[in-house]
Amino acid sequence: MQQYQTLHHVVNPVYDKDSRVLILGTFPSVKSREMRFFYGHPQNRFWKVLAHVMKESVPVSVEEKKAFLLRSHIAVWDVIESCQIIGSSDASIRDVVPTDLTEILNTARIRQIYVNGGKAYELYQKYSFPVTKREAVKLPSTSPANASWSFDRLCGAWGCIAEKLQDDNMQQRTR
Repeated sequence: MQQYQTLHHVVNPVYDKDSRVLILGTFPSVKSREMRFFYGHPQNRFWKVLAHVMKESVPVSVEEKKAFLLRSHIAVWDVIESCQIIGSSDASIRDVVPTDLTEILNTARIRQIYVNGGKAYELYQKYSFPVTKREAVKLPSTSPANASWSFDRLCGAWGCIAEKLQDDNMQQRTR
């Protein structure tokens, strides 16, 4: 039986001053911690879904993923800076220390915050919303544990990110 481990986040956020949406997860999985980058589990559909809704090729390497996010004006980070966790189980998370989103929100032009799954949303509402006062949109988890959501259904739900960025581009052009 696996034991609780006290872990600190090992992945830096991805963003720049042109990022317009922020996607927050909970905490890196075991595979993501090994890769030292977001959504590293091969069955996690994050990169496939996001590439599909943005009409891009699926990035493979960490550098390709970073370039894809920045080119798409998407910031990625997590709600948790440190916690106790068993393996990759979001359900086991306890003793949370939330991340400080201030730097991203002060640096980037974030128009909307999205959270990847119910646990990320719950933690955002509990720890981050009281500080940021910014509503987040809860999206269905891209985790392989969320098997009830097909790829097509996930793409339909996550399409709101591409729509938000497209709407933002239109508003920028009309100013």
